[in-house]
Amino acid sequence: MITLLGIPKFEQHVFNMALVHLCDREGYVGGLMRGSINESTTDEPTVDPWTALQQITLYIPHPEQQYDGLSLEAGLTQGYNLEVQPGDRSRIPYLVPKGAQFVRVLRQKGIDAGFGLAAIGLFIRPLALLKLDWIVDAEQAEYQTLAVRHPVIRDYPSDWEQKLQLYLQQEIPVEALPDLAGYVDRTLNSEYNPPNWTQISAER
Repeated sequence: MITLLGIPKFEQHVFNMALVHLCDREGYVGGLMRGSINESTTDEPTVDPWTALQQITLYIPHPEQQYDGLSLEAGLTQGYNLEVQPGDRSRIPYLVPKGAQFVRVLRQKGIDAGFGLAAIGLFIRPLALLKLDWIVDAEQAEYQTLAVRHPVIRDYPSDWEQKLQLYLQQEIPVEALPDLAGYVDRTLNSEYNPPNWTQISAER
């Protein structure tokens, strides 16, 4: 498992900002996740949006992209580059353990251009983590495994990688993972103040 080796700084910051949004129930993306579950056809009366299967699409814009009436920085601060919809295991070509969400990463091909698939993987909320298979060469089926940790959480437990592997192999349930996301969720930690894009992108 490696962490963002060789990935451009701008794209690393986009991943970090995405984790800030995905872990915070009170933000714009938290509302998307709740709405996605409410729109689903599940028969379960009470479904936790952060453990139910959802498909998250993360868009990496071109760093010089401009939008009418909204700066790139403002959009990334709000989480407008994230979309959420109910997940369907029969349509997801990826093993998603119970409690994780499926993630697609789409990268913009140029200014005012369309987006192409850059990675697929998982969002694992208790670990405040994105585990991604980054496409290095699609024709050669070459991938790089990335583990993106939350930028605010400095002290991940020493055994987090071991716990992650056990979870991915379905040897332990999601409930056995340490709940790190609780520290960066305003619903559970009223003292937490999520960073904006300027603060995230200023980190080295």
